Amino acid sequence: MTTEAGNWRLGLFYASVTTGAWGILPIALKAMLEYMDPITITWYRFLAATLIAGGLLTLTGRLPRLRSLDRTGRILLFIAIAGLLGNYVFYLLGLAYSSPGTTQVMIQLAPLFLLVGGIVFLGESFAPLQWLGLATLVGGMIVFFHDRLGQISRLEGDLSKGMLLILTAAVVWTAYALAQKLLMRYLTAQGVLLVIYVTCTVALMPFSAPASAANLTTWAWLLLVFCCLNTLIAYGAFAEAMRHWQASRVSAVISLSPLLTILFAYILGWLPTGYVNTENLDALSVVGALLVVTGSATCALGGARRRKPVPAVGPGT
Repeated sequence: MTTEAGNWRLGLFYASVTTGAWGILPIALKAMLEYMDPITITWYRFLAATLIAGGLLTLTGRLPRLRSLDRTGRILLFIAIAGLLGNYVFYLLGLAYSSPGTTQVMIQLAPLFLLVGGIVFLGESFAPLQWLGLATLVGGMIVFFHDRLGQISRLEGDLSKGMLLILTAAVVWTAYALAQKLLMRYLTAQGVLLVIYVTCTVALMPFSAPASAANLTTWAWLLLVFCCLNTLIAYGAFAEAMRHWQASRVSAVISLSPLLTILFAYILGWLPTGYVNTENLDALSVVGALLVVTGSATCALGGARRRKPVPAVGPGT
């Protein structure tokens, strides 16, 4: 540990960078969907992560040693690969049917599912304060969608499709996160991610259209590069935040990302670009978003002394 480790100001700064990056990413991805299909966007993001993360791990001599995996390790690695791949794809598909703000509020279910998964599969406990956070989060979801509950209950329209896809993204991300946590006995977190990046790049290649990038405008190219670099910057900042600050505090700050997404959408919606539509939220929906964030942060902080850090990757990010 360096002499800087434990500096809460640096932890807060890096956590804020991660939150801002994940707050703006859904808006950039939504805009990118006007130029490229979800599979190809995801393929380019995995390719960029493979090249950059692979290069860094090669230079530092920390490439993963897959020979250390036994049968259980290989099964866990398969689950992790399928989970993160499904999360990226389902998240983008859901984003195509819903707004960035709605997507970010819905994806807050992923850390909640991880907490429940920790109880069921890892024997972790659930503190009383976390139950309060769970109730607040669920109540916030209901309040946020209060004016669309009828449409959602009938499972009709784009909103219902988007919500089901984002719900699926949250579920498969939970499978990834639990598998990665168990894989720590075999490989480092960075090593697991590199294997996932490489495998997903290869797996998506037959279903993507990389050549479509040749027809992109300058603006679309900038968007694509931003989407690719955003995740790597966010992960790097997240890792630094975890090094300097408690995991629970970092998670609580990152839970603010849905509010930033809504705020960024409002700000960008006023610009004459035509690429971002403002969120059609009334006051009650905004209150619901605040409750969702509060519940998510409470779940993170409520079990601060009982839980280990979650994997350094955000759902759909």
